[in-house]
Amino acid sequence: MFELRPGHVQTLQAMLSFLRPGHGDTVFASNNEICRRVGGIDERTLRRHIDRFVELGFMKRHDSPNRKRYRVRSSDGHSISYGLSLTPLLERASELLSVAQEMENNRRDRIFLRKQILTKLARLEECDPRNSLLSEVRKRLRRKLTIAEYRNLLTDVDAEYIDLSTAVDAPETIKLPANDGQIVRHHSRSIKEQKDLEDNQANEPPTIQKLISICDQAISFSTNRLHCWLDIENHARTLAPMMGIHSNTFDKAKTAVGSEKASCAIFIILQLGSQIRDFGAYFHSITLGKRVQQFNPTVLLDRLSKADTVNA
Repeated sequence: MFELRPGHVQTLQAMLSFLRPGHGDTVFASNNEICRRVGGIDERTLRRHIDRFVELGFMKRHDSPNRKRYRVRSSDGHSISYGLSLTPLLERASELLSVAQEMENNRRDRIFLRKQILTKLARLEECDPRNSLLSEVRKRLRRKLTIAEYRNLLTDVDAEYIDLSTAVDAPETIKLPANDGQIVRHHSRSIKEQKDLEDNQANEPPTIQKLISICDQAISFSTNRLHCWLDIENHARTLAPMMGIHSNTFDKAKTAVGSEKASCAIFIILQLGSQIRDFGAYFHSITLGKRVQQFNPTVLLDRLSKADTVNA
C-alpha cells in the first residue's frame, strides 16, 4: 500500500533497533552504522530509503549545523535532539498495524479464492478435459490478481462447472437405506449421463404411482403415504436441503419447470445416489441450466425401472 520494498522494511527495522526505552524516539546513529546494521547496504541506498520515509511521513529530519546526530541538554533538563525522529512512525502505529492486518487478510483471501478456483478446475477437467476455459483460467492464474479478479474468475468457473458437473461416478455396489423394515441391496446402475437426458422435454409428468414405486429411496424417508402431487412436492422440499439443494433453488426450479417436474428431479436424483457427483449442480443443470429442455422424468423412470429388473 505504501509501495515499500523489502529493503525499505529492513532499513526501518534497523533504525527502530537503535531506540532505547526512556531515551526518546530519535535515531542518533551515523549512516555508516545504520548501513552496517541493515546488512551492508551502501550509503546512497540508505539516503534514498530515508527520503522515502520522510516523504511518507514516517520520520522527520532534525539536522544539526554540522549534520552530526546528537543530543544536548541544558542545566534545567531541557534537551535538543539532532537526528532522525521516528515519532511520526510511532504515532501512526495503530494505523500501520491496521493496514498490515488488512494486507494480511487480503493475502489470505487471495490464497483461499485461488484454491477454490483450482479445486473447481480439477472437477471441471474431470467432466470436460477439452474445455477451453481450463487453459484460459490457468493462464490468468499465473499473474498476480486482485481479489475482485479472483472472484470474477471463480464466478466464471462456477457457472461452467454447474453446467458440466453432472458426470456420474463409476458404477459400484451401494447399500440403500431400509424400507418397511427390510434391508434392500442394490447394485448401482451404470446409466451414463447422456442416457439420463432426452432431446425433448416430456409434456406430461409421470403418474404418482410410477414415481413412488420406482423411487423407493425418497419414499423410505417419508413417514406418511404420498397421495397427491402436493404431498410429493412437500416431501421433495423436505429432501432438498438434506441433499445440499437450497430451498430457494427448489422454488426457482418450480417456477421454471413446474412443481411436478422439480419434485420428480429430487426423487430421481436421490434414487441415482452415488452415480451423481454433485446433487446440487445436477439439479440446477436439469431444471435451471442448459439441460433443462432435455430432462425427461418419464423416460428416466422407465430406465431406472428396467435397471431394477435387470439387477433383481
